[in-house]
Amino acid sequence: MNLLREIFTPLIAVLAAFVLGGLIVLVIGDDPIKTFSLLIGSSFGSLTDFGYMLFIATPLIFTGLAVAVAFRCGLLNIGAEGQLYVAAFATAWVGFKLGGTVGFSWMSLPSVILIPLCMVTAVVVGAIWGAIPGYLKARFGSHEVINTIMLNFIAIAMVGYLTQYHYKAPGPIQQTVSIGEAARIPRISQFIPGMPEFVPLSIAFVIAMLMCVAVYIFLWKTKWGYELRAVGQNPDAAEYGGISPKKQIVIAMSISGGLAGMVAISEVLGYRYLYYHDFSGGVGFLGIAVALLGRNHPLGVFVAALFFAILYRGGIFVDGFTENVSKDLVEVLQAIVILFVASLQKFSRK
Repeated sequence: MNLLREIFTPLIAVLAAFVLGGLIVLVIGDDPIKTFSLLIGSSFGSLTDFGYMLFIATPLIFTGLAVAVAFRCGLLNIGAEGQLYVAAFATAWVGFKLGGTVGFSWMSLPSVILIPLCMVTAVVVGAIWGAIPGYLKARFGSHEVINTIMLNFIAIAMVGYLTQYHYKAPGPIQQTVSIGEAARIPRISQFIPGMPEFVPLSIAFVIAMLMCVAVYIFLWKTKWGYELRAVGQNPDAAEYGGISPKKQIVIAMSISGGLAGMVAISEVLGYRYLYYHDFSGGVGFLGIAVALLGRNHPLGVFVAALFFAILYRGGIFVDGFTENVSKDLVEVLQAIVILFVASLQKFSRK
């Protein structure tokens, strides 16, 4: 019964959102069938469309997992946005400092060393930034929501300053110099015949899928995951059983930050090959919606990330090929889905 509820609650929310969204499209004066055909079909019309959709989904998987892990410990990580910013800048910094970038590099390491080093940097820096509000919560009891929100501003401002005044590439765009060739991860087009080279989908998507499996194993198949979930369900009972809630809070926020930091693998190592300020577009915050729709389960997060990626890509086509409907419909659908999921969760507990 619980499994059926876990599956059908998000499904009902999505279906209800589309019904309500269809009514909105009718009121606006457009055809709901045409609109939703464009919205969904634009991700499956060709291998190019499918590749772009998976590319959009990749960072959402990382941030969705980040929020889900924290939530399993009874925490709400609003700081994935800041965590992925500092991780992306640090990853780019390692990529051009040790990648042979002319005028900025200390040395030129081979790919076999530099790529893992950049990936570790993304995880570690994100984890450190996530551990800060975790420590403040465990040590002083300060609320992680307030701390993570404030740290978002600090993170974005700090890396923006470093980019603008110390590592900015020539030109009007606020971005760093490029990372070395040795720091760049392969794109999926190198392995799948027919996938165009310009599609930015990289092996970061494969890493994201592996992280879904890893998070599931950690949370439900290991002693450490059990302790983390126990604190999330009942910290007093967990402490009575010999588990330290303070320790688990720091661990959960560190893992959450590390997962958010892995967005840098897709963005810096597999796509732009540099740090571009304001690159996120709010993907850290959208990860909250992904985790909510995915019921804070790795498999659910994966499916929810694909769903939101389909909406995001479809919004571009809806905006261009319908008469009255704009891409704002996507944000409306996202909001309706979140409202329905939250409402259904509330009623399902009664």
